[in-house]
Amino acid sequence: MGAAYWRGLEAMTLTVAAVLAALLLFGIFVAFDGLNPVDVYRVLYLGAFGTSFSIESTLTRAAPLMLTALCVAIPARAGLLIIGGEGALVLGGITAVLAGVALAGSPPGIAIPLILVAGAAGGAAWIAIPAGLRQFRGVNETISTLLFNYIAIALLNHLVSGPMRDYAQTLKPTSWPIEPAFMIGTIPGTNVNWGLACGIVACLVAYVALRRTTLGFAMGILGGNLRAAQMTGLPVARLVLIAAALGGAAAGLAGAVEIVAVHGAASVSLVVGYGYAGILVAFIARQNPLAVIPVALLVGGISASGGLLQRRFAMPDAATTVLEGCIFVVVLASNALYGRIRLLQPRAVAPA
Repeated sequence: MGAAYWRGLEAMTLTVAAVLAALLLFGIFVAFDGLNPVDVYRVLYLGAFGTSFSIESTLTRAAPLMLTALCVAIPARAGLLIIGGEGALVLGGITAVLAGVALAGSPPGIAIPLILVAGAAGGAAWIAIPAGLRQFRGVNETISTLLFNYIAIALLNHLVSGPMRDYAQTLKPTSWPIEPAFMIGTIPGTNVNWGLACGIVACLVAYVALRRTTLGFAMGILGGNLRAAQMTGLPVARLVLIAAALGGAAAGLAGAVEIVAVHGAASVSLVVGYGYAGILVAFIARQNPLAVIPVALLVGGISASGGLLQRRFAMPDAATTVLEGCIFVVVLASNALYGRIRLLQPRAVAPA
């Protein structure tokens, strides 16, 4: 068996062990609150996967998580730590609304794809800005993308409160709506919107692009050793911008899907933390686009079970956030063990 097999097995083993350890920590946390951890775990399962309704809720929440996780995973291939998925999602939603309003009266078969492309382009441009600052001005991309999240949210609040506001909506500031004909609805036979299909397809395409193409190979060299990439003549600046833009496009697509599949207009409802939860998904998946799919289902299920935990045990809805935080911390800590577990290292083949 090759070294790649053993590396994959070690990564999967460490991730599973980290999630189990995080569940144990969460069990201790709820035990101090006087609750039975086994009962809490059972309700967590019921709220995530126990009924058809909970499964549909999990799938609905997992769809944007897949796309925002790619906003972290794709740039990570080139050695970038981008945490601006929340801002890119918001910008994707804003540009999707602008495109939808501009395309009013167009056939839905033409307008919907253009709206999705516009959302992806908005997210790509938003994340490309801090990537350019990093490459040409030495600004740390992690800090700048985090700050860009707040700028994007402030921009959203400004636009829906004035320049783009639909004054027919009085309950909360909301942008102009897109035409009802541009809404994409749900997958037949379910209450899950088509964002799930978009997320799965995007993860599969990203996996193939990063692992089976020249561009992905070049990004891997850049992410592994900047000096080696420079010595081999790779266009480092271009690769950095492309990696960041592709990640931003994925998160921007998530924002566009939220518009055409859920909200129909931009508002503060776009800011629900999908971008930040996507960071957790990407790290648990260890930046592997293929692993993002099941991990997004796990995190989506944890989030979907929050309401049931609140009703059954009078726990605050933020209890699931505590569990997600435990998983994030333990997964990060488990990275220190990577390459140190002797049983999971490649076996040397004895000479004949």
